[in-house]
Amino acid sequence: MNRPLPFDPIARAAQLWEDRIGPSGTMAAVTGVMRVQQIIQSAVDGALKPHGLTFARYEALVLLTFARSASLPMRVMGERLQLHPTSVTNIVDRLERDGLVKRVPHPTDRRTTLVEITNEGRKRREVATEAVTEIDFGLNGLTDRQTEQLTDLLTKVRRAAGDFTE
Repeated sequence: MNRPLPFDPIARAAQLWEDRIGPSGTMAAVTGVMRVQQIIQSAVDGALKPHGLTFARYEALVLLTFARSASLPMRVMGERLQLHPTSVTNIVDRLERDGLVKRVPHPTDRRTTLVEITNEGRKRREVATEAVTEIDFGLNGLTDRQTEQLTDLLTKVRRAAGDFTE
């Protein structure tokens, strides 16, 4: 991480925006969200890297762990992870190469391939989970209540964007 600045650059940008362009509330909020995303991504990547995982691969292992049969069709993985099929294929290829998942034929649908977590995948997911929870997924500086409020607010934005219909 770089040395902290002696001022908040987003607050400074918001003031300049306000003076030169107009209302800055949304710009400041979005810029803050983007910066926090960078901070969180860096922290999570740092916690997962020693375990040979990216956040996308870690999410895939968690998803498979949550599945009743510890396996899912790749199409379903893409839907749940909200990823393009090509991205899912790349994630599964890497996890398979590392011995963390395996592709298996669907028992009743020859057109479908299932992705199944291996015992090594379960172990890796477990130690990686310890690593990311130890750093609170990089989300520091908030109380439990504030974290809940943040989740609620972000859920409203996601719902308004059509991320889900529930």
